[in-house]
Amino acid sequence: MFPFFNNNKEQMELDEKNIPKHIAIIMDGNGRWASKRALPKKAGHKAGAQALEKISQAAIDLGVQHLTVYAFSTENWKRSEEEIKGIMDLLREYLKNYIERAKNDNVRVHIIGNILPLDKDIQQQIIELERLTNEKTGMNLHIALNYGGRDELLRAIGKLSQAVAEGRYAPEEIGEKELEQYLDTANIPDPELLIRTSGEQRISNFLLWQIAYSELCFVEKLWPDFTENDLKQAIYHYQNRERRFGGRK
Repeated sequence: MFPFFNNNKEQMELDEKNIPKHIAIIMDGNGRWASKRALPKKAGHKAGAQALEKISQAAIDLGVQHLTVYAFSTENWKRSEEEIKGIMDLLREYLKNYIERAKNDNVRVHIIGNILPLDKDIQQQIIELERLTNEKTGMNLHIALNYGGRDELLRAIGKLSQAVAEGRYAPEEIGEKELEQYLDTANIPDPELLIRTSGEQRISNFLLWQIAYSELCFVEKLWPDFTENDLKQAIYHYQNRERRFGGRK
């Protein structure tokens, strides 16, 4: 059992045999966190990166096998040039630090999304980090960069169409399993739990295919304020839901 305190300061326990294998998080609220403190948005994103470090370790301690986080979406390019530059500079720093830590950490890092529009040096950092962690046997950390669920599906359909044109599949052979092999998350189990911080209650184009039967948990806290205890509370709510997948028990 994993003990924790709920919002009413009551001690609760998690069932260690029912921890989600895969948790996805929409890390929302960095900009609002900074604005509330009269800080530049870059400070909010830096605080968000620090929160990710803490939550990643908490997930490892709980036995989570896959953690997928929404770091930068295909729609985030609409933000100001200054904010985007700040995010990219922070991403460079984050990747550099993780490459240094890869020698000692047992976390496999995997980037999902279309990295081609990112600067070449960032692309090289991503390739190097994935190479260094490819044989790691601990938790899988999937970071969504320039990711959008619709974009992922379009890219997957394009690749699958090419495979059909090349004779690798007949059209009547195409099913869910065939399409899933061309998604960014190929061979990764679907998330059982999706958490979104900041009080917003929408999916925002994140893992549209994969979260068909995920339990959704919307948290009022802004992402930089999200703690290990908040993660445990979200898992507790997950453990107390009945998952029927369209059937009945």
